[in-house]
Amino acid sequence: MGFSTLRKILHATLPLALATALAACGTLPNAGPSRSDIMAAGGDNKIAVVEVDSPTVETLASIRPASLMGAFGDYRPARETRIGVGDGVQIVIWEAAAGGLFSSPVVDRSSAGTRSAVIPEQIVARDGSITVPFAGRIAVIGRSPPEVEADIVRRLADKAIDPQALVTITRNISNTVTVMGEGGVGARVPLTPRGDRLLDVLASVGGARVGAGDVTVMLTREGHTIRVPLQAVLDDPKENVFLQAGDMLTFVRDPQTFTAMGATGRNSVITFDTLALTLDEAIGKTGGLIDQQSDPDALFIIRYEPASTAAALSQARNVPPVSGYVPTVYHVNMKDPAGLFLARRFPMRNKDILYVANSPVINLQKVLTLVNLLTSPAVTAASVKSIAP
Repeated sequence: MGFSTLRKILHATLPLALATALAACGTLPNAGPSRSDIMAAGGDNKIAVVEVDSPTVETLASIRPASLMGAFGDYRPARETRIGVGDGVQIVIWEAAAGGLFSSPVVDRSSAGTRSAVIPEQIVARDGSITVPFAGRIAVIGRSPPEVEADIVRRLADKAIDPQALVTITRNISNTVTVMGEGGVGARVPLTPRGDRLLDVLASVGGARVGAGDVTVMLTREGHTIRVPLQAVLDDPKENVFLQAGDMLTFVRDPQTFTAMGATGRNSVITFDTLALTLDEAIGKTGGLIDQQSDPDALFIIRYEPASTAAALSQARNVPPVSGYVPTVYHVNMKDPAGLFLARRFPMRNKDILYVANSPVINLQKVLTLVNLLTSPAVTAASVKSIAP
């Protein structure tokens, strides 16, 4: 086959192949949106595209994560246990001599008689009262045992022989914390007058059943719930807050992870393995950017930011929140050496998406490969025809 024949074949087939390849450009297989696609999506105010620079990093660093101490404060319980509805209360009454209301009579000169009586355990009713013989109904709710003892003695002063009383809480139901989830066996844990912190209660039920890095603590108090990693409580003593009666403590298995997608060495869900993870460390966990495929100017971190955080970012203020969160994409230019230093300071968050788009050259290579596939059969057929006898 001569050169002129090959030129005629290419002249006839190449325009059709190019037209077909160009028409297929929009449908070429890809790992995700290109850099231009993401940047353009930020212009319709549906998502916020935020450039990662020093002010952005400083703004994010100034925003504190959820905190038990910040939400509930350093509440310290009362020094005395208070009686509540549902508690079990037992009363013992003594008299100074035999033959009184609560003491047995003297049977002989050598016997002093029994000078005390035990009133069986009573459950504090919804009206907050218990019954004491000859003293009537006594309100006990919200009162300490010594206060109830003084009330009983006062009511029996003119009926018994120099009475004395001892009130004991046998079942402390109202002054408890409910523990559920990965924190050992679910239980109601009574709080002591000394005051019990979160880790004290966790230890009393046997500790966490999985590693601290995989557990999230949910503390619910008066209808308000705060979630923090258990590791944060272990690392910061201030987060080990005192618990109150009625608190609900739930330990949830929820490892801190991010998802790596696109032109990275590892596309997977990756665990933090530490409480605080920065972007450069996250890139290292993915195996880095693929040299022949990635666009270093197209590294993105995708997350839902709380509306309060978005309000502090000028590029995200005009994007309406969805259920209190703003869809936000952070763009980092890793071609710029400054991007390496910014990545060292940029904090990753739980359930972030780390996405690296393909380089535009990759799409060009795909087009050229497609052209080659479309033209090579015609060239091959012509070559075979030229050597046929």
